[in-house]
Amino acid sequence: MNPSLITIGLLVVANIFMTVAWYGHLKLQASGVSANWPVFAVILLSWGIALVEYCFQVPANRLGFEGNGGPFSLMQLKVMQEVITLVVFVVFSLIAFNDFQLRWNHFAAMLLLVGAVYLVFMK
Repeated sequence: MNPSLITIGLLVVANIFMTVAWYGHLKLQASGVSANWPVFAVILLSWGIALVEYCFQVPANRLGFEGNGGPFSLMQLKVMQEVITLVVFVVFSLIAFNDFQLRWNHFAAMLLLVGAVYLVFMK
């Protein structure tokens, strides 16, 4: 298979778990599931989810990094990861949080990040 597509796919999966680890507890709290949990219990839950994220993120970076024979530079990996994180976050927020709204400045910020991807891939 194509190492570029595998790397991107692994980054997408990793970022889904990362977003759930970072922001999913807020939805659990709002729904009453974890409203009375002590913060250390929420941290442990988030760490458990983040462990799964690392199981995808680390192989993605190892496979994708040009120093290991992959197609991407270190900077390209990082900028791609940030854009993937933003896309996953927006989709997650639109699904999980009814009051989440995208405004013009959010779209402008996303456009600037897409510009960053373009710039980082320029020769």
